[in-house]
Amino acid sequence: MGSEKKKQEIREFCKLLKLRGIADNFEDIAKEVQEPVEYLHRLLSAELDSSEQRAIDRRIRGAHFPYRKYLADLEVDCLPEALQKRLPELMKLDFIPNGQNIILTGNPGTGKTHTAIGLGMAACEAGYRVLYTTVPYLVTELKESNDQQKLRRYERQFERYDLVIADELGYISFDREGADLLFSNLSLRAMTKSTIITSNLTFDRWDEIFGDAAITSAIVDRLTYKAILVDMEGDSYRLRETLKENGETFEYIKKAKPKKAG
Repeated sequence: MGSEKKKQEIREFCKLLKLRGIADNFEDIAKEVQEPVEYLHRLLSAELDSSEQRAIDRRIRGAHFPYRKYLADLEVDCLPEALQKRLPELMKLDFIPNGQNIILTGNPGTGKTHTAIGLGMAACEAGYRVLYTTVPYLVTELKESNDQQKLRRYERQFERYDLVIADELGYISFDREGADLLFSNLSLRAMTKSTIITSNLTFDRWDEIFGDAAITSAIVDRLTYKAILVDMEGDSYRLRETLKENGETFEYIKKAKPKKAG
């Protein structure tokens, strides 16, 4: 059997056995290594690396991020000071096995979602199962499951995630059913699984979302117990990035005064 024929069969064998790493690397490694044991070692290492990367890619796809943002992409010096101080600690991801929540509150555009997604991406790379959702979408899903009497199944699925990112709390308010369902669902994860929540409203304004002082107090109490709270008040990180792309500085915009009409 000719050499090219054997190579083709090796590729076919690898495809059947799902050994993508070996299929992609056996020819290049053969050119570099002559010793059989070393060759096999390199092949299996390549297969392991490929398998691990595929697993990471599956976890990232399964997290349903709206886009991919990495912590390395953050311009740390432009972030609110409170986050700058806490970021090295958060990047260790110890909050996940500890079952701690992270709550990022502050003005729109200050980097809350980017930071949350970046931590989620890092968690996927570290082997954790992650879900990204917006709070409005989550409430809609819970209400639809409740109407269809599938709520407990949905809640069990939700509980299995090591980390849930619940983005955009505060952009819309809820009726009592939505507030109750959100409280119940997030409470199931309390002290055992980690949740990152981003909100453009400080805690003293959460009653504007839930419309009831008692349930607001209960939700704040449950979510903040032993949580990592980061106040991200400050200038818009997103606006700063946009201005940078357009050759302007944030300081220029802040100093610019509007012209008076007439």
